[in-house]
Amino acid sequence: MDRPNENLLSRLEQNLRQSRAARMHLAARLRELEAEAYAVRTELAEMDTLASQSEAAIYRLLSSVLASSNLAAGLPSDAELETAMDHSSPHSRGTVNLDTRRQQIPAVRTDIEALSDRFMDRTIPQAVTLLLREEGGPLHVNELYNRLLEGGFRFTGENPTISVAVSLNRNSRFRKVAPGTFDLMIRDASKAS
Repeated sequence: MDRPNENLLSRLEQNLRQSRAARMHLAARLRELEAEAYAVRTELAEMDTLASQSEAAIYRLLSSVLASSNLAAGLPSDAELETAMDHSSPHSRGTVNLDTRRQQIPAVRTDIEALSDRFMDRTIPQAVTLLLREEGGPLHVNELYNRLLEGGFRFTGENPTISVAVSLNRNSRFRKVAPGTFDLMIRDASKAS
């Protein structure tokens, strides 16, 4: 074999060794990233659980505050619910809501103008029933709030999304399918038959 072919063969073998070493390094890095992704997914699941537990505790506390104050014989108004919520958690305004970190949760829009007055004379459960029927599936309270505003609904309290959540949580027409996400209870009956 002549000298130029030996040099070419030697360079090709060296390139092959370098390529294999680089591949092994990349495969090891991929395993590290997959392990890190698994750890992050686990942490997210734990955060979801904590958020759900916190949300349930808020509803229990709110119910307790309302019951102990004897605010109403029937269901309290949205303004009364929000006032009770403010009194029950004075430090909550400065805390970060864990749900806002999840990307799938719709944002509460501040630039909404009423496109109609279809919800102006309706209660939250009445208006949300219409929205969920039109949607054909569950919606998060933030999206429901946005759509209620577009339909001309007027909120009176400081925490309208809490008003929506509490109103739906207390009404047997609705079921909670995920943290802050509601659907019509009637959908279960239609799927079961």
